Amino acid sequence: MGNAREYSVEIIETLSRTVCIKAKDELGALTKAKHLYANEAIVLNSQDYVITEFKLAESTGNKPNAI
Repeated sequence: MGNAREYSVEIIETLSRTVCIKAKDELGALTKAKHLYANEAIVLNSQDYVITEFKLAESTGNKPNAI
């Protein structure tokens, strides 16, 4: 591959889970969910996998492929 270039490819994995939160209002529910997540009471894992996306970013020049 004499003219091979190096490209940046962003790999994005999306995890998602819906949880039930008891609160007085929507803001309270969001605040409590954020607190539980920040304190690792809610931890997303491979069972929460939704999709993987690949996005091509700008070319990084005329360097040989890294992979």
